Amino acid sequence: MEKMSTRMMVEAGIMIALAQILSYVKIFEAPYGGSVTAGSMVPIIIFSLRWGFKNGLLTGLAYGALQFILGPKYSYHIVSLLFDYFIAFSVLGFAGLFNNTRAGSLVGSGFGVFLRFVCHVISGVVVFGAYAPETMNPVWYSIVYNAGYLLPEMSISLFIVGILYAPLKKASPVS
Repeated sequence: MEKMSTRMMVEAGIMIALAQILSYVKIFEAPYGGSVTAGSMVPIIIFSLRWGFKNGLLTGLAYGALQFILGPKYSYHIVSLLFDYFIAFSVLGFAGLFNNTRAGSLVGSGFGVFLRFVCHVISGVVVFGAYAPETMNPVWYSIVYNAGYLLPEMSISLFIVGILYAPLKKASPVS
């Protein structure tokens, strides 16, 4: 991880704030947590693409902490705290592993969102599996529940990242 410059820290703060604001613009909200927003993951993904995955992981962690502090809580179970907030938003930083091309940025964005999905599925199985109908396996219940909001959210995010890639590439502080 390169030394954090003032520019990088300021951009991280702006992106975290923008992500938080966008998280309040909800298109759909699931009953036990999770929502489709106006691209709330995009600022963290863009930061990761611009500054690399290690800095993205740290920025995602800060955003996850903010989501926990300011957002609704459906469980205080340690697995839920880690996998629904802190780890789930940190892994968006992995988008920064794929920052060389438009296709790479989309693959990286998809990968980061997929890792977030895995985190929520783990939490869903451990913490919320009891809500699964008797005829449904808790793993499938968690997959279906979390895919219900994260697939649309990923589609919105990929669309926005695809549109913003070219102008952001020109303004990127790193090559």
